[in-house]
Amino acid sequence: MESTDPLTKGTPSTDPLTQDPLTHGPLAIDKLLDHVQETPARLGRTRLIGVDGPAGSGKTTLADRIAARAEARGLHTLVLHMDDLYEGWDGAVRGFGLLRDHVLKRLADGREGRYRRYDWHLGNYAELHVVPVTLDLLIVEGVTSTDRDADPYQSLRIWIETSNEVRLDRGIERDGEALRDHWLEWMRWERDHFATENSRQRAQVIVDGDPTVPYSTETELVTKSVNLTQDSAAS
Repeated sequence: MESTDPLTKGTPSTDPLTQDPLTHGPLAIDKLLDHVQETPARLGRTRLIGVDGPAGSGKTTLADRIAARAEARGLHTLVLHMDDLYEGWDGAVRGFGLLRDHVLKRLADGREGRYRRYDWHLGNYAELHVVPVTLDLLIVEGVTSTDRDADPYQSLRIWIETSNEVRLDRGIERDGEALRDHWLEWMRWERDHFATENSRQRAQVIVDGDPTVPYSTETELVTKSVNLTQDSAAS
């Protein structure tokens, strides 16, 4: 049986996600937050969670769910979307540089973070956003959010994934058929970037972005692996 993976164009798949039997299991988001709150804050008084993974895997939804549980326990929480920092389809690396230099380093020094949101429709940076030093929890979601230069600041690295087919279908449903070529080019770029950064292997929690097992979408996530003993600052 041949793969329909859009990146391999019908060649037999070597994707371990489809070849290896994996054990899925629900995990309470609150347990992850317990772990994060027990770790030292590395961003001034703020703890940082990075949610990385390929486009269309479910990073934004997962980050919002974690934020909702954090706020339910009284934590002053903010979700920062890497899409707001990318300068278009070719701007992911520069976007991470803006995150590192204008948000993470500033918070670590006790200063408010600052960034301008990139308007993809106008093709220019727009309004200024401030990231306050009073945050208990900052959740950064998006491709490059757990690049190695963020390691010294992070309390938890999460990776979420699903198949290329599912991701592409989600992307086209959201953005339209006219952007299919942009999506395919992005998927190839991010694959190489993740390999360079060793992003998946460095994650402490790997999440199934298209689970088939029953779980509570509000209070749980479905994991493929968890290694919370891994040193967050190690690369």
